[in-house]
Amino acid sequence: MQEFDHRPEPDHSQCARKVVLPSGKTIEVVSFDNPAPAGDDLHICPDCSSPLVYPIAWEEASRASWEVTLRCPNCEWLVTGIVEEQIIQRFDATLDRGTDALVSDLRRLARANMEEEVARFSAALCAGHVLPEDF
Repeated sequence: MQEFDHRPEPDHSQCARKVVLPSGKTIEVVSFDNPAPAGDDLHICPDCSSPLVYPIAWEEASRASWEVTLRCPNCEWLVTGIVEEQIIQRFDATLDRGTDALVSDLRRLARANMEEEVARFSAALCAGHVLPEDF
């Protein structure tokens, strides 16, 4: 997948840190801190104002921040940046609310579809269109 960022290239600041792996081996991680979207509303696209921005990837960058790659499905805006823990927690809560709303809508749709299928089957049964040999 090719990644597109429609915004001008930000000024990259280099950050190096040493990480001790569970095996005991120490590695040095060099990263470039890109600014994440301004404000606490990571779910809102800064280019098109869509409230549908979602994370493609995220991982802990330090004890108090996360590296997050965000994508807008409307305008294909894409960015990777470092975000503070508190903002990530609010973003995670927003994502949970969105997931709950989607699951609720899915259940309502499934129920409506099932009711429609039952009504059609019942009508076909009453009209004699369903016979024992159909099973």
